[in-house]
Amino acid sequence: MVTLEQVKANTMVQAYMRLGNEYIGTLGAIEHNLNHAEYVSMLSHEILKKLGFSERQSELGAIAGYLHDIGNLVNRYGHGMSGALLAFDTLMEMGMDPAEIAAVMGAIGNHEEHAGGNSVNVIGAALILADKSDVHRSRVRKHEISSFTPRDRVNYAVTDTNLLIDADNKLISLKIDIDTEVCSVMEYFEIFLTKMLMCRRAAQYLNCEFALLVNNNRLL
Repeated sequence: MVTLEQVKANTMVQAYMRLGNEYIGTLGAIEHNLNHAEYVSMLSHEILKKLGFSERQSELGAIAGYLHDIGNLVNRYGHGMSGALLAFDTLMEMGMDPAEIAAVMGAIGNHEEHAGGNSVNVIGAALILADKSDVHRSRVRKHEISSFTPRDRVNYAVTDTNLLIDADNKLISLKIDIDTEVCSVMEYFEIFLTKMLMCRRAAQYLNCEFALLVNNNRLL
């Protein structure tokens, strides 16, 4: 079986991910570096493991989480589709089982909010929850607040974020702390509404309820 560690060690994967992040950096996009990939990979695995899925399903979630932004090498918009195709070539060359490749491709190809992303399998549901919960000021590349886009400002306002999995009560909670001097709670909700609705659908796919708490106020 192809493992997460083998995927991480693949030189093509390393090059594609590094260059993809550099390319979208020229557009001013927030960081989609290895730290983000590692976080989403770890959290995708944790979600599935805590909800009782098998170790192999959890590892496939981790692989999809690690590779989910590889398509930034081609273009930021539509990177889910191009990323799925890049993952196909890479995992095929590594000898992964075709059914497992299909599961990873489906997850990666359906994680973008701009493309109407929806959960097509449990791996994809975990990936959406993990990816959309990684909101933090450390991901903003720009240094001058006056140059921030609305998305930059909302990311920069987030000082802490935590995704909690309560398997017993079938509840997935995203807790976020926001500096309201940077943006208001409602501004966060308005700008990231699509992301949060994706998370709610993903949680429902996993037979869980989704809760969004911003500064300890429940918004969803």
